[in-house]
Amino acid sequence: MRHLLLPAHRQASPPTVLALSHSASSGPQIPALPMAARPQAWQFAAALVFFHGSEYVLAAAFHGHRNVTATSLLISKQYVLAMSFAMLEHLTEGYLFPELKGYQFVSNIGLLMVLVGEIIRKIAVVTAGRAFTHVIRIHYEDQHQLITHGVYRFMRHPGYLGFLLWAVGTQLMLCNPVSTVAFALVLWRFFSKRIPYEEFFLRQFFGDQYEEYAQNVHSGLPFIK
Repeated sequence: MRHLLLPAHRQASPPTVLALSHSASSGPQIPALPMAARPQAWQFAAALVFFHGSEYVLAAAFHGHRNVTATSLLISKQYVLAMSFAMLEHLTEGYLFPELKGYQFVSNIGLLMVLVGEIIRKIAVVTAGRAFTHVIRIHYEDQHQLITHGVYRFMRHPGYLGFLLWAVGTQLMLCNPVSTVAFALVLWRFFSKRIPYEEFFLRQFFGDQYEEYAQNVHSGLPFIK
């Protein structure tokens, strides 16, 4: 009886070899951001671009583009560091604690604060016109006037309130717990010192007119008279 010679089966590679081979071919893997964190990051970028772009347009419209500087756009070394830290926090927490970025309700509240803050600030800028400057004026100029109409009937510093809401809102939008608290505290402390300093010169410029205005209208910021 003839014996049939069957072809030998190919020897299977050990699982460890296959795993190593696949790993070597694909290279090191970087974990992707969770789905919730991606639109938050895009919204943050859009908020920055629109805010500073509109600040430039309005500053150039009222004061001329030659007088617009980085200060006019509210961009400083400290500001860049703060926003860089915020983005770093967002990315780090997105990788290590992705569940933090899943609170869509919190993110939506932040987005609403960004929109409301933007609207309040831009209304303040347009209402004040040439009287609105990003740098505190310490010398009186002929075109300098006290604005008490429009949104200024309800608060003395709507531009500051708008910026505070906008900045803290960007961090809530990113679901950044550390930056949210830090932004709120640092900005409140900044404005609590800036407002008395600015109003010292306003009292010098407008005397009793500003004194009466300050007594009847709140600053607009919490816990700052």
